[in-house]
Amino acid sequence: MTGSMQANDVFSAIAAPTRRAMLQMLARRETPVLEIAESFDMTLSAVSQHLTVLRQAGLVTIRKDGRQRMYKLNPQPLREVSDWLRFYEPFWGEKLDGLGTYLENT
Repeated sequence: MTGSMQANDVFSAIAAPTRRAMLQMLARRETPVLEIAESFDMTLSAVSQHLTVLRQAGLVTIRKDGRQRMYKLNPQPLREVSDWLRFYEPFWGEKLDGLGTYLENT
């Protein structure tokens, strides 16, 4: 998968508030799927679907521990997106400064 394809997958994965909340949970520690499911008002199947999206985007990894599936955050794809966005920050600042000037003059 190319870097831009993975970035698109990451953007799609983090677009859903539920998946962002799951990532926040996993940023604290590796967590079993049942514990993740208990934190959300949805079925285990729905939680599994969200976790599959995160896994396919490379944002989480799974480790089997006996009968449990343990999920862990993989922050690398988020770093890549952050680096990509950082490149464009000067352009945003420039545009926002221009907008501020325009608004002050009107």
